Amino acid sequence: MVEDVEIEADADAVWDAVRDVGAVHKRLIPEYVLDTRIDGDERYLTMPGGAVIRELIVSIDDDLRRLAYSAVEGFKIPLTHHHASFQVIPEREGHCRLIWITDVLPHEMADQVHLRVVRGAQVMKETLERS
Repeated sequence: MVEDVEIEADADAVWDAVRDVGAVHKRLIPEYVLDTRIDGDERYLTMPGGAVIRELIVSIDDDLRRLAYSAVEGFKIPLTHHHASFQVIPEREGHCRLIWITDVLPHEMADQVHLRVVRGAQVMKETLERS
């Protein structure tokens, strides 16, 4: 699934927030992530209610403004595979696009994940445009 969001903010500023993998709870989705902890290539997101999602940071590419990650543990829905990426695409001055691509297994869970992605993208847009 692909979520493509126009953001009224400079691409460099948006990329700086996206690539800051240890500050998701402050810079991207503060209403949905309470804390972020980094341990090597692993990121732990503490969610409201205390659930912790463990993710692997696969790559951070400054040239492409692309971050790839895989959530591997802590799902509330029964996933056997998750891989996602964010890419920041510059547009006109003061505007960019945030492309969020997510793949999950089993395929039957895609609709549930998509609902979360849509809401997360909206919160990111609002947060980034306020910054």
